[in-house]
Amino acid sequence: MEDFPEFMKRAVNRIATAQQTTSGVEGYVFDGAEGSQMAFWICHQTAASAAHAHDYDEYMLVVQGCFTLIPRGTLHAGEVTAGTRTIHAFGGHQADRMAR
Repeated sequence: MEDFPEFMKRAVNRIATAQQTTSGVEGYVFDGAEGSQMAFWICHQTAASAAHAHDYDEYMLVVQGCFTLIPRGTLHAGEVTAGTRTIHAFGGHQADRMAR
């Protein structure tokens, strides 16, 4: 499978571009009842992410490609190559949807 299934990429769950720390990345978010989130990211171009830190834990599953995670509270940035797909679980609020 070279792409996420369509039910994971519905327009109503698309993450606003301003909420993304990496250019050329498309993301979709799903919210947990207690404030946690799951995000599905698709990288369309090789790019570097802006330095940022989280005040909650992040767990990542790399579906295709390669990525290294750093514990919460640590300022981090990275580089991603085109075609990388990841699934993230955030222990807090990470992303807002695009305005409807």
